[in-house]
This record gives sequence, structure tokens and C-alpha cells, in this order.
Amino acid sequence: MNGYADLVRELKSLRKGRGVLAGRIGDRVGPSLRATCGVAEGDAPGAIRRKVSDRLSELAGRLPADLRLATLAAFAIDDEARLPLYQDRVYWAAVRMDRDPRTVRRRVDEAINHLAELAVDVPRSRPDGLPGGWRTTELHAVLTLDRPRPEVIERHRVVADRDGLRELALTPPLPLDGPDLDVRVLYGGTLVDRATRTLALPSPVDGGRSHDFAIRFRPPVADASRSYFVHVPQHPVDLLDLRVRFGGTSTPPRVWVLHGAHRHDGADPAGHGHRHPVDQAGEIHLRFRHLTPGLAYGVRWEVPG
Repeated sequence: MNGYADLVRELKSLRKGRGVLAGRIGDRVGPSLRATCGVAEGDAPGAIRRKVSDRLSELAGRLPADLRLATLAAFAIDDEARLPLYQDRVYWAAVRMDRDPRTVRRRVDEAINHLAELAVDVPRSRPDGLPGGWRTTELHAVLTLDRPRPEVIERHRVVADRDGLRELALTPPLPLDGPDLDVRVLYGGTLVDRATRTLALPSPVDGGRSHDFAIRFRPPVADASRSYFVHVPQHPVDLLDLRVRFGGTSTPPRVWVLHGAHRHDGADPAGHGHRHPVDQAGEIHLRFRHLTPGLAYGVRWEVPG
């Protein structure tokens, strides 16, 4: 309970003033919050802000929508809530929640209590040493289609849900999955089983700590009939930042965005998703937040005639 109480106290202190944007952020982040967010001795201010923001966003992602919004506003994590005073951010959240500021302050207190409970209730390592759970806080993916073979570069940041996380099972985007898919690790681990696409981490990652890695996927041959690209996560994902480059000469006439679709929905783009413009460089840029495991997020396009 001491860890819980200390964390609640430090979170309530951090929400004052500019929140995670406060000057001398190293002095504002106490020892319990440092341990929760993986802040190391000697971390630069920018690294401290990123680690604290990522960890609080990850924990808030497990809360109901109103408490999640209260968290992102209280600590100035949401881009639109980066206001200089806590009371300004409370008012900002009150407008969006259609509640009075006093109610929002109570929501923030409730959210902080839940955040502390989630942070201190980290499952311990299993005695059998089997890989445990994790969640992805950030997935940045780029699909390039303006070359002989399509290529996908993915940058992942994952957070362990338990101590001693040693391996991750990679889930390639569709339709690039297949036995002949060329998978290469760019950094952050070693591919130890190509059949199951198991990534061994350089060292065990404890609960609440993050790890970054990058992967390149290439199909064996180009297939012009494949006119969709979706991620179907098996674990929670807080943010998917997706860029698709069709190229100026092969830009499709129509593109649809699939947001939380069932996998079979990709077969009928006209009936599912919404139209999205392609810019003059032949590219689109999309962001999906709080992805639901098992559902599809991405794009489908009409093949030029």
C-alpha cells in the first residue's frame, strides 16, 4: 500500500501547473513514478517526458473513456489539452465531457487512484518461464507500393505486463502474411523462429518497462490484385500511425479507411469504411487509437483500370 499511496501523491503533484510539460521535469517526477515509468538516472528531460507520457497513456487506455480523457487532460498529454494551468485543462475536459469542472476534478482524482492501482498490480513472472503479455503503445508503419516489391517498415514500442518478458510473437499485416514472407529485424531483437515469427528480446523486460524494435516485411512477389492493407492486432495497441505510399503514377482512384472492421469487411470496400483522399505525392497518412484486438485497421483501395 505504501507504493500505491506514494504513487497517488506523486501523480497529484505532477498534474499541477503544466503537467508533463513542466520545467525541470526531473524534479517533478518522484521515485515511485520513476519506477513505474522506467525513468533511469541520467535521462534527459525529453526522455523523461516521453516515458511518463507513454506509461500514463498506456495505463489510461485500460480505463473507461471518461477517465481516460480526464487523465490525458490532467497531465497535458493530449495535444489539444497542452494548456499552461491545470484549471484550464479541467475546463477543456469539462467542455468535451459536457460536465461541470467540479465533476471533472472528481474524475481526475478517480482516474489517478485507478492509475496507481494498475501500476502497482503488475503480475509477477510465471515459474514456467513462458512468455507473458504485453501491449503496444506505439506502432508506426510505412507501406511503399511504388517499387517492384511492396515493402513494410514497422517501428514498435511495447510495454510488458509482467516481469521477465523475453519473447514476442510478431503479427504481420494482411495480406503480407504467408510462409514465403521475407521478415527482417532492423533492430531490437533476434528472429529465432521463422515459422512462428518469434522475436527474442536482447534482455528480459520487466513489467511496466518499454522496449523498441523495428521489422521489415517483404512479400516474395508483387501482387497487383491485393488491394488492401490492414493490421489485425492480437494484443492491445494504443496508437497505430500508418502511412501508405502509392506513388504518383499508380495512385488509386478511390481509397477507403477501415477502422475496427471485421476481417471479411475488406472484401467489399464500397460497403465498409469511409473515403479518404490521397495527397499529390500519392500518399495517405492515418492514425488509429486504442485498437481492439481481433479487429482490422487500415485501408482498402480500388485498383486502377
